[in-house]
Amino acid sequence: MLVAKQYRCTHSTYCICITGHLSEDALFLVFRHLNWNPRLIAIMSCVCKWFEEVAKRVLWKEFCLARAPKMMLDLQSCGSHNIDGNWKALGKLLIFCSGSRKGGLFNNLNIPGHFVYRTRFSRTSGKSFLIPQCRNDVLYVSDPCEHLDQGEEGDIGFFRGIFKSFSASKCKKILIEKGAKFHPSEVCPYCKAKLWNMLQAKMVPRTASCRLGSYDECVEYYVCLNGHMLGVCTLLPLSDSEASEVE
Repeated sequence: MLVAKQYRCTHSTYCICITGHLSEDALFLVFRHLNWNPRLIAIMSCVCKWFEEVAKRVLWKEFCLARAPKMMLDLQSCGSHNIDGNWKALGKLLIFCSGSRKGGLFNNLNIPGHFVYRTRFSRTSGKSFLIPQCRNDVLYVSDPCEHLDQGEEGDIGFFRGIFKSFSASKCKKILIEKGAKFHPSEVCPYCKAKLWNMLQAKMVPRTASCRLGSYDECVEYYVCLNGHMLGVCTLLPLSDSEASEVE
């Protein structure tokens, strides 16, 4: 009689899974059937360290591949199967608008972060956020997540993005050459890495505001050591004619 192999958690004697784990193959099949549901992946990751590691290494990767297959194929086309900052961080970036807390990255803004159903990321749009010296870098940027009628702040848009092979990018090289400083206290909400302020580094081109549909002097964004980007802008109001078309 064959005895099923037990996958025990070796990380903690207090793990609630002391009777053994399912195999990774079984978890893969279950979550494929669930269409790589990110909420369920996150819940399962809280069970113990073993589940968390399987989620980071396998399940979040499959979620990213299912959610944005062409983008993931391009991000991995340099020959590496790893994503800077890990798959869990990238999965969160795909579906979570970080918002801003008062006194945080974007000073006086106090807009809670939230999950988004679907966001379009564009490599073409990313070119608009790169200074001319960095135009050979590859950057995917989302459409702005709109938070309208924010009092004196007006209509606010949050956007996020990811560099391909940021460690070898011209952008990172220039930031280092400039001696750009990291934010003294805040870290990337996706991977917890340190952040560069691109506005302080004078690396925000005017084309960024054109792409976002925002005021020229109201665009700010950060890039972390793993190449994740997050930013904010003040959106231009719709003209009367545009508003009529929307209605």
